[in-house]
Amino acid sequence: MPYLLLIHEPVGQRQQRGLEQGQAVYDRMLQFAASLQRRGVLKAVESLSSLDKSARITVREGKARVLDGPFAEAKEMVGGFFLLDVGSREEAVAIARECPAAEWATIEVRETGPCYT
Repeated sequence: MPYLLLIHEPVGQRQQRGLEQGQAVYDRMLQFAASLQRRGVLKAVESLSSLDKSARITVREGKARVLDGPFAEAKEMVGGFFLLDVGSREEAVAIARECPAAEWATIEVRETGPCYT
């Protein structure tokens, strides 16, 4: 079953870390991804850039609105994700507990599926 681990991190956390600590954290995440790959459960993984490089798009009544980041109202941002193929929700939750990012962020575990259920 496909599950997505979404990493919700506090806005501004990356800047507070600094380059050296940020690289150390990133290395830990790369090692975690490699371990998932060796276990055969990793389908995809990506780290996402900060909110200042993002945009939000809405279309209402045929009119598109684009809002460029950063977003003052945002307290968290999605910092990255892991897409897993595991046997159960429990297995996905167990893997999320192993994720180094759980020490500084919140890991949301979501089963993939159609948006109408």
